[in-house]
Amino acid sequence: MLNRGQLEEFAQRGFLVLPGVVPRAVVDAAARAIDELIDREPPGPDVRGPFNYFPEAARAPELAALLTGSPAFGLAEALTGPATLVAPEQIQVALNIPPFPHRPGMHHIDGFPPEPGGRPGTFTMLAGVLMSGQRAQDAGNLWVWPGTHLTHAEYFRGHGPGAFFAAGGYPPIKLPEPEQVTGEAGDLLLAHYLLGHNIGGNTSQAVRRAVYYRVKRAGHDPRWRAFLADPWLDYDAIRGVLA
Repeated sequence: MLNRGQLEEFAQRGFLVLPGVVPRAVVDAAARAIDELIDREPPGPDVRGPFNYFPEAARAPELAALLTGSPAFGLAEALTGPATLVAPEQIQVALNIPPFPHRPGMHHIDGFPPEPGGRPGTFTMLAGVLMSGQRAQDAGNLWVWPGTHLTHAEYFRGHGPGAFFAAGGYPPIKLPEPEQVTGEAGDLLLAHYLLGHNIGGNTSQAVRRAVYYRVKRAGHDPRWRAFLADPWLDYDAIRGVLA
């Protein structure tokens, strides 16, 4: 469960980092599965920065278990409501390979270009499990812009949901100072879909590893227009705190 302070933090900042959520045995099994992915399809010797794998959850049970075989999925539903979320069918294994002296200049939101049917690829929440230590800054950390989930919703209320396509993933909003997500292997990131984020640099000596899941509430897809303007449409628990 999440306490009221954590719910209020998510409402205000748009994300939470929850330490030690995934048990060590589950993390270790997933780490071996990532090693196998890398062995089968290694990054080229000159690859620096982001390198991703996108296995199907059904074919990667050790990776799926980080979310659905641990307390992580229940903690995500503590934001949206019991039995509201659908387990994702695809997983992203995200590497950040040093040296990568990159500093993102701005944010983005996911979902562009749109899906073949024309619907943007919106979802309810990004769930991420850190798979390597990222306590230091510029160690391949994800960058986030706190509070931009609310600014983005305000932008779409003013310009209409069609503005998503014109923005191409980069809505022209005023940005606060960014923060780097830090933590240890097994920590859980829960972030609102509308939270601005980006890939950071990696000036450490180690490859950054994380596993991400784009999680939807049941019934999300046909409500994407309303969701862009109402950030709490999919979040029963947050609406309760804010009421």
